[in-house]
Amino acid sequence: QVQLVESGGGLVQAGASLRLSCSASVRTFNRYAMGWFRQAPGKEREFVAAIGWSGLVTKVADSVKGRFTISRDNALNTIYLQMNSLKPEDTAVYYCAVDRSGTIRTMVYEYDYWGQGTQVTVSS
Repeated sequence: QVQLVESGGGLVQAGASLRLSCSASVRTFNRYAMGWFRQAPGKEREFVAAIGWSGLVTKVADSVKGRFTISRDNALNTIYLQMNSLKPEDTAVYYCAVDRSGTIRTMVYEYDYWGQGTQVTVSS
């Protein structure tokens, strides 16, 4: 059983930064790709960023490119999402997820386990 716990969300003003963390309780963490997704009220869950098992390969959505960075620490079973220059349209619940394939993928259905999410609210 894989458990994912996100943290680091909050209420910030536009232009601020936040760093989200996701801790995974799984022994084979370093074999899995990991992703961040977000879901705003009334909208579908969307891809934000993903990172391969080694941490050397990453992908971010065009909407956050240049502002968000994904990283991981396999020794701590943790991934991070550094979010800079936040905008009101970044407001959403942010979820981390495990992709057992180990490769970079962007579709919700391709991920196997999900955390409960952490709320990020950006005021204008």
